[in-house]
Amino acid sequence: MEMCSIAGVIDFQNDLRGQGAVFAAMQKAMVSRGPDQHGVYLTESAALLHNRLAVIDIDNGRQPMTVGEGPRTYTIVYNGEIYNTDELRGQLIALGHTFSGHSDTEVVLKSFLQWGASCTDRLNGIFAFAIWDSREKRLFMARDRMGVKPFFYAVRRGAFLFASEIKGLLAHPLVEPVIDREGALEVVLTGPGRTPGFGVFRDVEELRPGWRGWFDERGLRTERYWRLTAREHRDSLDTTIDTVRWLVTDAIRRQLVSDVPIGTFLSGGLDSGIICSVAKLYMAERGLPLHTFSVDYKDHLKYFHETRFQPTSDTVFIPKLVDWLGCISHVTVLDTLELADGLYEAVDARDLPGMADVDSSLLQFCKRIKEHVTVALSGECADEIFGGYPWFRDEKIRSAEGFPWAQSIQYRAGFLRPEHAAGLDAREYLMEKYRLTLADTDTLDSDSPVDKRMRQMMRLNTDWFMQTLLDRKDRMSMYSALEVRVPFCDHRIAEYLYNVPWEMKDYRHYEKGLLRQAMKDYLPQEVLWRKKSPYPKTHNPAYMQEVSRRLRAVLADSRSPLTELVRRDALDSLLHDDISQPWYGQLMTTPQTIAYMLQIDHWLRRYKVRIV
Repeated sequence: MEMCSIAGVIDFQNDLRGQGAVFAAMQKAMVSRGPDQHGVYLTESAALLHNRLAVIDIDNGRQPMTVGEGPRTYTIVYNGEIYNTDELRGQLIALGHTFSGHSDTEVVLKSFLQWGASCTDRLNGIFAFAIWDSREKRLFMARDRMGVKPFFYAVRRGAFLFASEIKGLLAHPLVEPVIDREGALEVVLTGPGRTPGFGVFRDVEELRPGWRGWFDERGLRTERYWRLTAREHRDSLDTTIDTVRWLVTDAIRRQLVSDVPIGTFLSGGLDSGIICSVAKLYMAERGLPLHTFSVDYKDHLKYFHETRFQPTSDTVFIPKLVDWLGCISHVTVLDTLELADGLYEAVDARDLPGMADVDSSLLQFCKRIKEHVTVALSGECADEIFGGYPWFRDEKIRSAEGFPWAQSIQYRAGFLRPEHAAGLDAREYLMEKYRLTLADTDTLDSDSPVDKRMRQMMRLNTDWFMQTLLDRKDRMSMYSALEVRVPFCDHRIAEYLYNVPWEMKDYRHYEKGLLRQAMKDYLPQEVLWRKKSPYPKTHNPAYMQEVSRRLRAVLADSRSPLTELVRRDALDSLLHDDISQPWYGQLMTTPQTIAYMLQIDHWLRRYKVRIV
């Protein structure tokens, strides 16, 4: 299991052996992802780069890893975790392979030797990797099914460049920090989400989840190897409940394997509570305590106000769960200035404007967690897979055309400068992307209208909204060299739930009712049936005052690049008019929209972005 950064360059026109300084810069740009070990594989045509955060088989898992002899060798750089490593190793040993250690890097490489590109079909895990075949002079690359681990690339002047993060590509002189109109629209109309496969910067793309590819002298070729596929669900309700319980507990237990200290996020809600409860039993079997990590905000209860989307505060439920679990609890309390200051560092981590203080709070939180453990489990993806968000449950919202978390299209479009908005139909711009996802959604002729729509909703959420959250979790955690695992993202859970009828998912007409019933023995009743509450954000008015003060300072600075992208009058209106308009779901309202503009300004400056 290797949480790392990978990067590389394949170039058949120029000798790469004299470009060591460039490759060192690419590695250095992403060193936070892997501070423990660093490796380079370099030939005339191929450079593979690796920074390692060692988690499993610390001595024998060094990368780049090469196997083979003579004229044909295979070299891998790999970022990820394979949760069926033991099963695969056993199969490979039976087929005649030998192993020098117990790292999953070696298992992935030997799997490729045995099964070629189809090895991806056998991997249960999160991964992004590249393998260089020295005889064929061909690079193979692959990314996990759910998109947990990142893989960005660019094809420039005949060369193929790839990296775990955009900053790794930008460290190479062939990739410039330029955005064209499409990039500008992505930041203002789609951000902090991203169109699948699009890297915002010109020429930067992303290998999409569930895709693999090859690069050789003929160029780049990619193909999809996995998608959510519609099948008839034949299981009874009782069997479905039992299956969900087994899938969830198995995924969590597999992801608790580690050679370094491990803990769990604990929000006081259903998803993290389930993970903590299963983890507690797992750790107790090994005579170890469970360490849990929670986040809160200064004066949170004083300023918290109940809404339809956030009916209760996590602060009340965290100590109840800690007492029930009997775990060792660590609570991080964040202050307003810390959140505001962290906005800029969060951009540095993500390489793009992000989810404002939702990002910066997680970044600060991960720094505190890293003081105690190297690995932590988190509850992302349960809402997308089990249908927990309000837009799954509100019939009016879910039947509306368009992305349910981005219903403020005209409001967003009003921020664009005229040269970017010229001739643009903002609604149609996003609707085209929406319709492409629907057209790619697999359904059955026998699906009821509700079940067909729920398949579409699951694809919209896993392909779009969930990717924003996975980007956030990966970048904010790895910036502090903390590895965060997401058990609900196990593709087996997604495949099964894609085919469970809504009537079953909607058990007792409760959000994630099926998951609650399946895991009812793992949590106290008051937490098990607690109404969903999203990731906590500050309600302290001091935060709104602080980000407003900072945006006014940006507008007073004649050197600010923000107004090259965004209209000044729209920013003035944002600061002075009382417009309670969500920017991106309910996690980003006016304070976060102001903070997002601060992030755009910092991003344009920090990355020296040119708008063309």
